[in-house]
Amino acid sequence: MRLGAYDCVLKEGTLAAKIYDTTKISERHRHRYEFNNDYRQALTDKGFVISGTSPDDFFVEMIELPVSLHPFFLATQAHPEYKSRPLSPHPIFLAFLNSAIAQK
Repeated sequence: MRLGAYDCVLKEGTLAAKIYDTTKISERHRHRYEFNNDYRQALTDKGFVISGTSPDDFFVEMIELPVSLHPFFLATQAHPEYKSRPLSPHPIFLAFLNSAIAQK
């Protein structure tokens, strides 16, 4: 089980890097499941972008679709809700809401 904060390196130019405004982050985890690296190539061949990985590039932390394919598609292994507060929402949630408003 991965429990606690883990470092993540974000790929430059991705939605994730834009949301965080940096390429090095740390997010909290609490899960038993990991991305299966056997599917990495198959997913990237179909347009997915591996936008966040562990510093050693082994663990996939975030995956997304380019905005040209979907207005907002970002998946993460982390739990951004652990860092979110009513008056200080996590940047991922704000970006999602702003994207939804823009699509209205």
